[in-house]
Amino acid sequence: MHSIPQRCVRRPLSGGLVVPYVSLIHGGHAAFGSLDAERARTALMQRLCQICGEPLEERCFLIVRPADVVRGISPEPALHPECLPYTAAHCPMLNGTATHYRSRPVLAGHPAGRPCTDPSCPCPSRSPDEGHTARSGAPADRYEAWMIHTRNYRLTGPDDQPGVVSGISIDVPVLRRRVLRNATLPPEQEDLLNLLRAVLDGTS
Repeated sequence: MHSIPQRCVRRPLSGGLVVPYVSLIHGGHAAFGSLDAERARTALMQRLCQICGEPLEERCFLIVRPADVVRGISPEPALHPECLPYTAAHCPMLNGTATHYRSRPVLAGHPAGRPCTDPSCPCPSRSPDEGHTARSGAPADRYEAWMIHTRNYRLTGPDDQPGVVSGISIDVPVLRRRVLRNATLPPEQEDLLNLLRAVLDGTS
């Protein structure tokens, strides 16, 4: 179990876990797994760590999936090297505990996963990003962490939409790559993989 990074000691806790800077707070409760779009954009634009909210320093890590490699963009804000191990250990999607992305109820598509009855709450204007919606209920992807030098930190977006920021470019020199988790395989592929392992291990 990783202890709370020194950078995060002033962050609020929920269930004993650090509430990331970019997490959606709804009704006073942290909606882990849901991003606050405004905070996420602020972190991207101002080069802040998505966990502690402090400015990035000499090096940072980007979270990368196969689909991100194809696009050449990491859509999430970066992390400090000190904040990554804690995040990788406690985030169900990164530590492999979650085998599928959380299903998003059609229920107004509320990012906190439940309806809001407070008419004064600004949350009705908030909705999960397109990526979250598309992945709802799907098997988990492979996740990697790519370390880059912050001098190569470059925001990028669609070529045909000037001014639109989609994330951080990964078409830059990568100092280190770390696999955080492998993709969840369909049952039939998992069975074949287990059979192959048994044959290679000489147990079959």
